[in-house]
Amino acid sequence: MVRAAFENTVQTVVLAFDDYPDGVDDLSIFFISDIHRRSIHESIIEKVRGKADAVIIGGDLTERGVPFSRVKDNLRKLADVAPVYFIWGNNDYEVDLNKLESLFFEFNVTVLKNSSVYLAGYDRNIVLIGTDFIDTIQPLRPILHSIKSPAFRIVLSHNPAIVKGVSHADKLSLIMSGHTHGGQIRIFGIGPYEKGGVKNYPWTTLFVSNGYGTSLLPLRLGAPAEVHLITLCKRR
Repeated sequence: MVRAAFENTVQTVVLAFDDYPDGVDDLSIFFISDIHRRSIHESIIEKVRGKADAVIIGGDLTERGVPFSRVKDNLRKLADVAPVYFIWGNNDYEVDLNKLESLFFEFNVTVLKNSSVYLAGYDRNIVLIGTDFIDTIQPLRPILHSIKSPAFRIVLSHNPAIVKGVSHADKLSLIMSGHTHGGQIRIFGIGPYEKGGVKNYPWTTLFVSNGYGTSLLPLRLGAPAEVHLITLCKRR
């Protein structure tokens, strides 16, 4: 259980979409969520350096009691991979927000809090829409309606429960989440939350990570720690 909690596995995932923009290069994302108290192992950085177009932190970068020196070191490592985008998790609000935001400024992290940004280098063809820590799509609806271009829409939401309120009208191609830790400790395959992975709905695709760190106890069973190198592309 300890070994599973401190694994440094990079899961490689390819997600193909019918509505991925024509003539646009495949997008490679390094996705890491729920770091909590861990220090990102250098082996992970070596595996993804030069392979990712963007780094997305899916919330819970930190929590109460984590030294800011560790958070700074983790952000330094991630910024060395590619431009970094961050959404808030519930535990991120337990720390000194001024100090945390100063680190975001230092490492040029784009913070998405009920806001959106076109992904740099993709000519307004791909838009990232990030939530605050919420479990509903409602605060994002004005943002979604304000996006007039036919961009490929990716919602970043720490809590995957947001998918329950999504409809075809929202035109969301992908939701990326963490938060649940895949149940963290699964007894006979049963846990408090579903294991991470890909779920296809008629109106969107949901990708949920087991996460990199742990909460409460530094133990995992049946839901090992993971980070992801995700390639988005046109379905061929």
